[in-house]
Amino acid sequence: MKSAVETLNPTRVKLTVEVPFEELKPSLDAAYAAIGNQVQIPGFRKGKVPARIIEQRFGRGAVVSEAINEALPEFYGQAIEENDLQPLGQPEVDITGAPTEGDDPLVFTAEVDVRPEFDLPEFGDIKIEVDPLKVTDEDVDAEVSALRERFGTLKTVERAAKSGDFVTVDLTATIGDEEIDSVEGISYEIGSGNMLPGMDEALEGLSLDESKTFTAPLAGGEHEGEDADCVITLRSVKERELPELDDDFAQLASEHDTMDELRAQLTTQAETTKRFQQGVQARDKVLDHLLDNVEIPLPEKIIEAEVHSHLEAEGRLEDDEHRAEVDESTRKALKSQLLLDKIVAQDEVQVSQEELIEYLIMQAQQYGMDPNTFAQALDQQGQVPQVLSEVARRKALASVLEKVQVVDTDGNTVDLNQEMELEGDEASDDDEAPAADATDEAATDEAATEEASTEEA
Repeated sequence: MKSAVETLNPTRVKLTVEVPFEELKPSLDAAYAAIGNQVQIPGFRKGKVPARIIEQRFGRGAVVSEAINEALPEFYGQAIEENDLQPLGQPEVDITGAPTEGDDPLVFTAEVDVRPEFDLPEFGDIKIEVDPLKVTDEDVDAEVSALRERFGTLKTVERAAKSGDFVTVDLTATIGDEEIDSVEGISYEIGSGNMLPGMDEALEGLSLDESKTFTAPLAGGEHEGEDADCVITLRSVKERELPELDDDFAQLASEHDTMDELRAQLTTQAETTKRFQQGVQARDKVLDHLLDNVEIPLPEKIIEAEVHSHLEAEGRLEDDEHRAEVDESTRKALKSQLLLDKIVAQDEVQVSQEELIEYLIMQAQQYGMDPNTFAQALDQQGQVPQVLSEVARRKALASVLEKVQVVDTDGNTVDLNQEMELEGDEASDDDEAPAADATDEAATDEAATEEASTEEA
């Protein structure tokens, strides 16, 4: 087999492959056998039909087509390997020559997007700034308030509802004369804003068994995004009673005897939180710095396909403003993956079984699933390679953080703890990436669809 590569642009190549008849012949023989096993021709036992009879009945072209369909992926893969290419997505294949008569070679071309070549900077020359590690009284007060709320109790009250109350409601949504949904006994905290827009305003001031109508776009189902007339009825109101901040509370909420001791512990806890936030901030700023300063050609066909798929799934193909947003996030996600994959390859980053298990456990917790069930689901969906790639990318970014210069805005050198950075990557803001997509999708409203596009075909 002979192959040649033509570079069409920095992210796309055209392979021309010529396969001698002798190398294709085993596939032709297999095609004759496969067709012979599928047909019943009078005078011949099934599976014993001579090749010339198959050609007379179905034509040589059908046999050649069968053979090419079976053999092409192997020849394509061999050409990719011989030319040391890293494809992105699926190729566009064109058969330009085939042995429809005689012993002619198989000739085909394959256009495919490939990982672009680019140079990484010297990470030691990069300097980034993060917020200083300062714990204020307000920070400690916030820790105290959060702990106090955990030990609060809910008490039923006979009054109109207000922000912060925990209520039970019935909710009905209609569009025109059609009832779309109706549920009873929903628990909700007024002011949390995690259900329908306008629901908080409708509930405030409402008395027991009173109803109010408001209009809101539906969040899911076949009518997602459509405005519905929503009727909400208040069934119960509870307010949170908080314990007094005294030594009794300190003994209830901790192993300490006094509030002073508890505040000291919470001060340390707030400092840990701040240090964690420094690591997250440093990680994000390093990645942004690299994305801003490393020129990486991007495959336009893949981006166009991802954006179209995303908008089509949302039913928003004509929304130009949203298209621009999705295009931008898709480009950033894909550029991030290409960048981190380059670091993975350069540093020969390996993922241990322990690191993979730790990642799977963290992800399973986020989805509220049993880790074993979560891992089995990924395996059945063939997503384990994407997960391995994602963990390797996280390790690669952590390795960059070890090399760059990190200072706070006061000019002090910041010593980041690698373990904290890795944990922060898992537990903080999954607001940028997938996969890979995924996997995760993930990952993320606008970038989650990009993970699969960067995996090698």
